[in-house]
Amino acid sequence: MSRNIETVTTYLDGFRKNDHEQILSCLTDDIEWTVFGAFHLTGKDAYDQAIDGPPGLIDPPHLEVVRMVEQGDVVMAELIGTVQRAAGGELRLSMAEVFVMRDGKIAERRAWVVELKENDYR
Repeated sequence: MSRNIETVTTYLDGFRKNDHEQILSCLTDDIEWTVFGAFHLTGKDAYDQAIDGPPGLIDPPHLEVVRMVEQGDVVMAELIGTVQRAAGGELRLSMAEVFVMRDGKIAERRAWVVELKENDYR
């Protein structure tokens, strides 16, 4: 396993445990995080405050890696996930993530997140 894949794997494991310290240890100080259609932020402090997600959801999420590929200093991952809703039920998601790496840490995370309401593709 490459150093970059190992970092992304550690990072995702941190999200599965809602372990802020583990997540932040995988990031550069100038991290940029974009969730297209939702938000863009810069820096570890802003990142730390966004880790828990919207208040209507209960951490931690359940995340499964469908596939992960690496080219140079970029790791791409396809994920499926579920998060429990505070009001009951669950939110099901399909996600595509691009991790731009620098010196073995995540310098940029670009995410496309699609809510699945009906089945595995809709």
